[in-house]
Amino acid sequence: MGAKRKIVDVQFYKSDTGSIPVKEWLKKLTAADRKNIGDDIRTVEFGWPIGMPLVGKIDTGLWEVRSNLSNNRISRVLLTVYSDMMILLHAFIKKTSKTPKNDLKTAKRRMSHIERRK
Repeated sequence: MGAKRKIVDVQFYKSDTGSIPVKEWLKKLTAADRKNIGDDIRTVEFGWPIGMPLVGKIDTGLWEVRSNLSNNRISRVLLTVYSDMMILLHAFIKKTSKTPKNDLKTAKRRMSHIERRK
């Protein structure tokens, strides 16, 4: 039995000014929280498409990876997928039952920025 192959590769969204928001957000978390999120992202890389409870569809072309963190916190990493590339657009600690509108707007703005670059 051979090694399992990635279905999609991961790429961080990068702004025109060179900032990489999700990577910068991850660096502020503890090592244990970064590992949990990284493990969940890796599961998506090797198993795409994946449904609930790990991945939820938010809108056309927009999904969220749901990770459980320490201290009963929950993170969301919002992403889009183009052919064989998963692009991490935005991430946050979830504090309400619904995805906050500002977080959703940020992810959609970045997704449309990627589409304009193509």
